[in-house]
Amino acid sequence: MIIVMDPGAQKKQVDEVMSRLKQFGFGIHLSEGESRTVIGAIGDRTKALSLGLEALEGVEKVVPISKPYKLVCREFKQENNIIDLNGAKIGGEKIMVMAGPCAVESEEQMMETAEMVKAAGADVLRGGAFKPRTSPYAFQGMEEEGLKILAKAREKTGLSIVTEVVNPQSVPLVEQYADVLQVGARNMQNFHLLLELSKAKKPVLLKRGLSATIEEWLMAAEYIMSGGNYQVILCERGIRTFETQTRNTLDLSSIPIVKQLSHLPVIVDPSHGTGVRHLVPSMCKAAIAAGADGLMVEVHPNPEKAFCDGPQSLTLLQFKEIMEDLRRVAASVDRTL
Repeated sequence: MIIVMDPGAQKKQVDEVMSRLKQFGFGIHLSEGESRTVIGAIGDRTKALSLGLEALEGVEKVVPISKPYKLVCREFKQENNIIDLNGAKIGGEKIMVMAGPCAVESEEQMMETAEMVKAAGADVLRGGAFKPRTSPYAFQGMEEEGLKILAKAREKTGLSIVTEVVNPQSVPLVEQYADVLQVGARNMQNFHLLLELSKAKKPVLLKRGLSATIEEWLMAAEYIMSGGNYQVILCERGIRTFETQTRNTLDLSSIPIVKQLSHLPVIVDPSHGTGVRHLVPSMCKAAIAAGADGLMVEVHPNPEKAFCDGPQSLTLLQFKEIMEDLRRVAASVDRTL
């Protein structure tokens, strides 16, 4: 359930409600919005009726939450959750663009890419240092050396960096270098990893699983938030269907659905969503029109020689051209890029 406090409720009134909840064994999650405070209470609903919370001073109403995801839902927080990445904010009017190669391959590759995507208007540099691959013989990433290269690119360009974390043990290492910790589609329900990330101090970008329902995706986000990390970004990256013309089926309908159900920002990865380079520009435009808060686009200086995902990666010139088109689309829906 959630306890909605009156606008202007005093701190001592909020503390009294929280004290009573703790006394009866409820877990507490506090959301302090611009206009009012909401207290999320996780515990035995049968006890809630005997607490008399609505009689306490400063309480406007007590609302039961029927959804299995309590902290992720709109009932817990009406306002959009805006996440600050070194001054660049995601979840507001501006559409955040994350761009870069699938994998960090060399310092030269990342420096060239970082400078070019920054000049084109990107806010965040993406690049995988750890690469969980379908084949054990495929390139698995440069690991910590790749993280160091990403950090150098950030130092040179000022771009924040997002990179994947693949297991609970590597969370502290990746958090040391990255600004955003990415959970890949294959790890969306790696609950040990999600619980470790719930203790992290950095935002988490949670990709939708290959065959995950929207509810399963939101429940994965609930794992992260339940441990105290409310900085979660959801990423639609396509789901597995019967269609063979694309790598995945990009579920753009999930954007308005999730934004109605949840206060978390939603971005779209059209590169993995289609797996086809020439489809990426149109899907970027469609994602913005559907209400996405950001885009994650694979960009490579030489896609034909990329260690992975070359067929879906844009060239640096293509990325620059698409950014110019996307600014016009964003303006048409009262957003900026």
